[in-house]
Amino acid sequence: MIAETFPLGGELPVRRLGYGTAQLTGPGYWGPRGDRANAVAVLRRAVERGVTLIDTADNYGPGIAEELIARALFPYPADVVVATKGGVVRTSESGWHCDGRPERLRAMCEASLRRLRRETIDLYQLHRLDPSVPLAEQLGALAELRSEGKIRHIGLDSVTADQLTAALELVPVASVQNRFNLIDRDALPVLELCEARGLAFLPWFPLANGALAHRGADTVDSIAAAHGVSRGQLALAWLLHRSPVVCPTPGTGSLTHLEENLGASAVRLTAAETAAL
Repeated sequence: MIAETFPLGGELPVRRLGYGTAQLTGPGYWGPRGDRANAVAVLRRAVERGVTLIDTADNYGPGIAEELIARALFPYPADVVVATKGGVVRTSESGWHCDGRPERLRAMCEASLRRLRRETIDLYQLHRLDPSVPLAEQLGALAELRSEGKIRHIGLDSVTADQLTAALELVPVASVQNRFNLIDRDALPVLELCEARGLAFLPWFPLANGALAHRGADTVDSIAAAHGVSRGQLALAWLLHRSPVVCPTPGTGSLTHLEENLGASAVRLTAAETAAL
């Protein structure tokens, strides 16, 4: 048996297979993507299918993904947890920079609150550590927002195990979001630390940005065929089996692809299959 839920921050139960909103924006997560009505429909269908963890960021669009979430889900169901991120400033489709100054993090968080139409953000993740600002100042700003009730839990994105250890000495951390999938396991030391500390691990690019769906004639293919599922479904199922703290949030702008992704939660792998993968 694999756990279907995870207690985020020790007290917010979420379904482990969530939904990410980056694909609701244009190429490079810049500008709109297609019909907004379709994006709203995808978000609503995800919640109808039992998704309770919605992952987004202020720079998806920028601002567009957060606005779509509010349009689709406000007033929010009581069990829906919205996770957003701040600390990265987008200037174009390919232009961005970190900004971890306390005053900027506060402004970003408050802007996200307005777009999401929330009084409190369930999980606010520092999208990148700003090397030009002391870690204590960046996390101190988030701790202040948390004490004011604007953030419920603090998370980190794209950190090393050493950085996570240092952060844990400064503030309570509920989650880490690092790149991790079947063909990219560089973040394994961070995942192991999350397991030891009981933190949620949200793997980004859980399908290797689509690469896992297109590779073929390998172990993934043979095991997927044995279960009658797609390669993408198997890759997501492997993440769910890999560790009980892993909470994948695959994104899509397609209702059909959404249904396929969510079907991964029903796949049950044997110990031998998990080891082979």
